[in-house]
Amino acid sequence: MSSGDGGRVALDPRVDLFAGSVAGIAALTVGFPFDTVKVRLQNPEFAYRYRSVWHAFTTIVREERVRGLFRGIASPLLTTAPLNGVVFAGYRFLLKMQLNRATDEPRLSQVTLAGIGTGLLASLVTSPTELIKIQQQSIITPPGLTAPTVQQVALDIWRRRGIRGIFRGIAPTAIRETGYGAYFGVYEAILMYLSRRRPTLSDEDTIEIVHTALPGEVAASKIRHSYPSLLLAGGMAGVASWVVTFPFDVIKTRVQSSLTTTADNPYRNMLSTIVTSYREEGFRVFFHGLKPTLIRAIPVNMVTFATFETVVRALS
Repeated sequence: MSSGDGGRVALDPRVDLFAGSVAGIAALTVGFPFDTVKVRLQNPEFAYRYRSVWHAFTTIVREERVRGLFRGIASPLLTTAPLNGVVFAGYRFLLKMQLNRATDEPRLSQVTLAGIGTGLLASLVTSPTELIKIQQQSIITPPGLTAPTVQQVALDIWRRRGIRGIFRGIAPTAIRETGYGAYFGVYEAILMYLSRRRPTLSDEDTIEIVHTALPGEVAASKIRHSYPSLLLAGGMAGVASWVVTFPFDVIKTRVQSSLTTTADNPYRNMLSTIVTSYREEGFRVFFHGLKPTLIRAIPVNMVTFATFETVVRALS
């Protein structure tokens, strides 16, 4: 990503969007089996079937083949590109709004605030996407039988609940997505720390930090970092973002696992889900599925940043 002009490059938002979309698809493919295991462990209808993360993984493969681990992946794959567009464009816009000049260096508080705003915008896409995904992941289909398609599941939700059904679980999803604040904040904080530890790096072993969310003028003038630095920052940022908001991921999964909103459904809304879950299973219930999520977060975010930087470098 470097150039001959003092290490600066002209960043093209179209390159950011394309690279981010490719990175999102790669990361989704790597991490989706862990997501399926997480959803099964969080869903009270199926959690009793599995003794541990490994037992859930092997049971799904034994009963539903490897494709059972990837059931529901079509819905998020179809929305990966627009979701990354929302994330990158929204984050860049919100961060620029806080800067007096385009060349100003953003503070970590500004990075975090822009990340939170980005998460709220992204939830408009992730909420219906994950609703369909969770509905599919909650269907146990024995070998030889065909599971409902994305279109069939989406149409069934629309017929039963209309537009409100499509956006069921939007509140816990929005709160969970504020984890983008921790994500971008930790990522930038680690890179800032590493830049102080290693103020000078050789051209052969380094690439520029061109985080898609930063304004082009700022990103292009950042200190350069090695791939290991970017991978470390991305992995730790992914872990931090999940730890901060994971309880709301559990709540979201339980709300979206059921479409009924009648009084006899303990998971009819966010508040009833919190009360019922705590009353019946205690505080630990809000961290069901955390282990596979954290295991997934590190390689997924490493793949995300490695793929993104590789594509950007190739196109630049």
